[in-house]
Amino acid sequence: QVQLVESGGGLVQAGGSLKLSCAASGRTFSRYNMGWFRQAPGKEREFVAFISWGGSTYYADSVKGRFTISRDNAKNTVYLQMNSLKPDDTAVYYCAARSSGGTVYLTKGYEYWGQGTQVAVSS
Repeated sequence: QVQLVESGGGLVQAGGSLKLSCAASGRTFSRYNMGWFRQAPGKEREFVAFISWGGSTYYADSVKGRFTISRDNAKNTVYLQMNSLKPDDTAVYYCAARSSGGTVYLTKGYEYWGQGTQVAVSS
């Protein structure tokens, strides 16, 4: 069982930065692959970024070059550094954990989800 708690969301102006954190419970955090997803009002939940247990990363095209995912296994935490934010980045951001590989940009396959943290970017 893994419990995930996101933090770090807020309101920021376009062009600004935020760093989201996702704290995980459980001693086996280092064995999990981790993802960040987001959901804007009226839209499907969409993939943002992924980091494997070994540190390999993968990004959605819409955030590539602006967002960076990282993890600190000693702190059981995964991060999402978001720079050059745009109004289109406004959404609730969720972290998720999966023990397997597979198609990491789909929500299917992620076994655990956090409750989400709101990010709002004003123009």
